[in-house]
Amino acid sequence: MASAYVDEFLPEALQFRPNVPLVDIGANLTHDSFGRDLEAVIQRAQAAQVSTMIVTGTDIAHAEQAILLAQRYPGLYATAGIHPHDARQWNDNVAGKLATLHAKPEVVAVGECGLDFNRNFSTPQEQEKAFEAQLLLASESGLPLFIHERDAGQRMREILNAWRDDISQAVVHCFTADRDTLFGYLDLDLHIGLTGWICDERRGHHLRPLVSEIPLDRLLVETDCPYLLPRNLPAKLKGRRHEPALLPWIVREIAECRGISEADMGAATTQTAQRFFRLPTETVKE
Repeated sequence: MASAYVDEFLPEALQFRPNVPLVDIGANLTHDSFGRDLEAVIQRAQAAQVSTMIVTGTDIAHAEQAILLAQRYPGLYATAGIHPHDARQWNDNVAGKLATLHAKPEVVAVGECGLDFNRNFSTPQEQEKAFEAQLLLASESGLPLFIHERDAGQRMREILNAWRDDISQAVVHCFTADRDTLFGYLDLDLHIGLTGWICDERRGHHLRPLVSEIPLDRLLVETDCPYLLPRNLPAKLKGRRHEPALLPWIVREIAECRGISEADMGAATTQTAQRFFRLPTETVKE
C-alpha cells in the first residue's frame, strides 16, 4: 500500500529509498496543507525509510494536534513550545498548559522556541521572556530543547550560556547562519539541525563547507516541511509542498558535502536523533 501512495504523488525520479532508516527531526505535519492527505504523506515517508518523524508544536493548539498524531501513528513524536513569532502570547496560563503537555509520553522536546530578530512578529523583549520561561520548563522537565534562531545568534548564545548547566540537550534546528555562529553553538555543546536550505544554490551554499565542522554525533537532519523544498530534486513536485519522504535527498546532499556515503550519514544522524530524543530503539530499526 505504501508504494501505491508514493506512485500516486511522487514522480518516479523522486522515489528514493535509502539503505538505512532515517529520522526527520522537524516536520510541521499539523500545517493545513497536510490536512487533505496526511495518511498518504506518512505512508510515503515510511516507503522512503523515514521511519520516525518529530512533529513540531509551535503553540498550544499545534502541540496538542502533534500529540494526537503521535498517539495515532507509530513512529511519530511531538514537541511542545511557543514559537518566537507568538511570544507575545506568553503568560502564566500558557506556561501551565505547556508544563502539562511536557509530561505526556509522546512529547520528546520543549519547543519550537527561541529568538527571531529577522521578522520580529513579537518584540525582542517578548521573545526573550518567553524563551527564558521555556528554558526553565526544560530544566524542570529534563526534556531537550528544539530551538529556532534567526538573526539572533549572539543574544541566543548569551542566554544559552547562562542556562547551559540547567538544561540537558538542545538542537538549533534549521541552522542557516555563519561559521562563527556555528562554532559558538558547538562550543556550548549544542546539536545542529540541517534542512534543504543546504540544497539552495541561491542562499544556502555557504553551509556546504561548514558541514564537515559539525561532529557526526551532534548533526541532525530535518525537512521543516512543508517549507524549504530542496532545490536539488531531479524532478518537479506538483504544488511544491515539502514532505518527509524527501528527506533522503537532503541526507544525500549533506553526505556529499562531508565526503562520506549516504548510508553512513543516514545511520549516524539516526543514531544521534535516537540518543537526543531518547527514542525507543525499535522506532528506528530497519
